[in-house]
Amino acid sequence: MSTEPATRLDPLRPRRTVRVGAVDIFSLREAELVRMVEQSWRVRKGGWIVTANVDIVRAATRDRRLAELVAEADVVVADGMPVVWAGRIAGEPLPERVTGASLVFSLAEAAAREGRSIYLLGGQPGVPEAAAKALTERYEGLIVAGTQSPEFGFEKTPGGLAAVAELVVEAKPDLVLVGLGFPKQEHTIKALRAALPDSWYIGCGAGIPMAAGEFTRAPSAMQRMGAEWLHRLALEPKRLARRYLLEDAPFALRLLAGAVRRRISSKPGV
Repeated sequence: MSTEPATRLDPLRPRRTVRVGAVDIFSLREAELVRMVEQSWRVRKGGWIVTANVDIVRAATRDRRLAELVAEADVVVADGMPVVWAGRIAGEPLPERVTGASLVFSLAEAAAREGRSIYLLGGQPGVPEAAAKALTERYEGLIVAGTQSPEFGFEKTPGGLAAVAELVVEAKPDLVLVGLGFPKQEHTIKALRAALPDSWYIGCGAGIPMAAGEFTRAPSAMQRMGAEWLHRLALEPKRLARRYLLEDAPFALRLLAGAVRRRISSKPGV
């Protein structure tokens, strides 16, 4: 794990990144990221945010192609307390967890404040529309350029991704919330950026159904303790049990153990 100046997001001032697994995580708070997006809108510059939780870091660490995909984003934030802890244990600064679920709200609020439009892409039929309604009721003046719930497996059908992208491009939103799961949402964002380079994109996972009220986040105390995954597991045991218990949890322990070893080895005289 190491740090290096982050040169992305020009002309915004550079930030430092922290290497966690195979992913470079930006060392910044959610409020800072929101300000960066607002500033870039004002100079007609777009960008791409990846919210890297343990599952994404694990996948990128095991698959070089996924690591390269994540590296194409302009900002990668720590969406997972084990990711934050790994950086801190190794002696590098990651100030806080920045989740896709939270950014759906904070970026929508910023869009309303700046007179920008948003597009919601992902979720079961009716879910992005419900999320759009909830967000417009919450943030006065928010412009929703469109919503879309792509069919399952759209990316594997001839012309499927192009058809989904065409609707987004026609709407010309300033911010696209993409909740399709990793890495599908990242591949979709990569395709969209070529046609709409001045827009902002965020892969927000379950952020759209959360905004729609399909399910709630864990209490703040559980979030701070890094136990929100237990809350999610209780809500969706069939879908998440294998990933959380058999894949992500063991990887998180190895990630933390590796951070401890790096911290010890970096001490003078060791």
